[in-house]
Amino acid sequence: MNKKKAEKRAKKLREVIKRHRYLYHVKDKREISEETLDSLKKELFDLENKFPELVTPDSPTQRVGGKPLEKFEKYEHSTPMLSFQDAFAEEDMRDWKKRMERHIGEKINDDFFCEYKIDGLALELVFEDSLLKAASTRGDGQVGENVTENIKTIESIPLRLRSPKDFSEKEKKLSSHPGWLEDEKDVVIRGEVFITESEFKRINRERKEREENPYANTRNLAAGTIRQLDPEVVASRNLSFFAYELKANLKTGETVTPFGAETHAVKHKLLRSLGFKTTGEKVCKNLEEVFNFRNRAEKERKKLDYEIDGVAVFVNDNELFDRLGVTGKAPRGGIAYKFPLKKATTEVEDITVQIGRTGSVTPVAILKPVKVGGVEITRATLHNEDEIERLGIKIGDTAVVGRAGDVIPYVIKVLPEMRDGSEKEFVFPEKCPVCSSRLVRPEGEVVKKCPGDDCVAKKREYLKHFVSKSAFDIDGLGEKVIEQLMEEGLVSGPADLFKLKKGDLLPLERFADKAAGNLTEAIENSKEITFSRLIYSLGINQVGERTAIDLARKFKNLEELKKADKEELLGVPDIGPIVAEEIKDWFSNEENLKMIENLKKLGVEIKKEDESSGLEGEKFVFTGSLNSLTRRKAKEEVRRLGGKVSSSVSKNTDYLVVGENPGSKLEEAKENKVKILTEDEFKNLL
Repeated sequence: MNKKKAEKRAKKLREVIKRHRYLYHVKDKREISEETLDSLKKELFDLENKFPELVTPDSPTQRVGGKPLEKFEKYEHSTPMLSFQDAFAEEDMRDWKKRMERHIGEKINDDFFCEYKIDGLALELVFEDSLLKAASTRGDGQVGENVTENIKTIESIPLRLRSPKDFSEKEKKLSSHPGWLEDEKDVVIRGEVFITESEFKRINRERKEREENPYANTRNLAAGTIRQLDPEVVASRNLSFFAYELKANLKTGETVTPFGAETHAVKHKLLRSLGFKTTGEKVCKNLEEVFNFRNRAEKERKKLDYEIDGVAVFVNDNELFDRLGVTGKAPRGGIAYKFPLKKATTEVEDITVQIGRTGSVTPVAILKPVKVGGVEITRATLHNEDEIERLGIKIGDTAVVGRAGDVIPYVIKVLPEMRDGSEKEFVFPEKCPVCSSRLVRPEGEVVKKCPGDDCVAKKREYLKHFVSKSAFDIDGLGEKVIEQLMEEGLVSGPADLFKLKKGDLLPLERFADKAAGNLTEAIENSKEITFSRLIYSLGINQVGERTAIDLARKFKNLEELKKADKEELLGVPDIGPIVAEEIKDWFSNEENLKMIENLKKLGVEIKKEDESSGLEGEKFVFTGSLNSLTRRKAKEEVRRLGGKVSSSVSKNTDYLVVGENPGSKLEEAKENKVKILTEDEFKNLL
């Protein structure tokens, strides 16, 4: 990106970020998610880092928070309350270290202090003569809101600091300044106020009982609670507090290393001695240890009763931290190493369409590469023509993208305020871009389809479905290999796969003797297949894995299924008139019946489905990772035996299967008195 384009982009980013930061931090309103705002801030920071001359005094990277509300008395901080720049990748962290070394002109020691970054509300506590005198929110970094009376209701905040007579011998040795508490009774503590997940659930349960709308998330509830004018309301919500910073009150004079603490780690020990909670922490001797701590924290977060969105990383040496100073309103010696975004903003470079196995035409946004959930994505589904109209998306737009189930990228919304006039409308094609057949939109459906029987794109997608894990599960037959086989004229339909010989593959690129042998062996081994997997492999429109299993349990073989009338099909669980019609249409097509006969002639054998009904109607939910079998295989076994699988726990759930590192579903199961199974107990049940 050249300087002129960067300047234009940075200006637009500043305008949008300022508006959303004001809505969120001052008005307690949110029009876009915090992850989306983080992504916009990161883009602006990177642009200003690349072009330092673009930095303006009023840039969002040079300030913190927003203007204080008028509800409470204003309170001026003794020193500015700063916030960190964000990092999302290991490379960002290495760049941070290089920036620090450039600033001081020398290598820095690999000594870092890491702690969990609480997703709450920043708070400053002022103690005079060891007593709590004032508490204030961050506000704009210089002036916040005086919320002292509300803060006094939080049990985890002491009203008086612990005195030396309460200290253990170990605590007395913490500071290199032995008389620090007697001399420095005026201190400033900074930390994060938050609400636990269990308390959040309790409050929402009570609101539902009163037929009131539940709160959206813990962060907003904590922020709204702190700003309640009635302290009794605050007390009823059981807020919590973790401390992360200890400073001398400027009234008695700030020191380079407050209280003689030479490292940030010692500060945290002193905080605990004074009577404050701190969160998960570790001293790391190099960046690799920082990466490991952050990765462990990401796994650990599922077990925690409070929200964390990353880890805060500091230069551990306090003298070096002070020497590094501040850039804008962020300390150079600290950074927020956040977990991968589940949402991010990026530019829509183009919009195209792709053809599915049934001819469905799906519009796809081609994106400027962006990391979402730790994975770089360049494409996102737009679902259908109606969705494009609903989003109002244009080529060149800035869009918020996410990952459904951490797998399928999709466009959540566009940010029209980011437009500069260069965006272009997308016109949905009237003909298939592959075979030129005129697209049709079946009555009652939202997706346009290509009706062409010889459409190469449809055949390719059909083959990909046919060999997928839930169908014939042929290892080594990926998308590129299928395309190669089709281009060489070796395969045009499913039956052709079972005609392939090793000699057919050897002349092809990337197919040496071993690779060719492995693929033909995998194809041969796949010839024995259960009835339900065969039904799924046929690619009947709207027949997924669950429906295929139900059909295999109702009809004992293909002949029965082929002859089934509509009434018989409607007797299968979850099959309605539309799906029944799709099944009848598929089996009335002569080409489809011919394909099945060819498969049989080529050696495909259909195994009898397990007739056991020991789990008939039982509903299962899974949480955590399983060791001896995959989650997909476990669900498949439940369905094969007549059980049902759900993604969420309710009073109707029969079993929760718990693996390693279980999530919140475990507590929900206990609350609903659901029977909990270990992995071994689950296997025994099967």
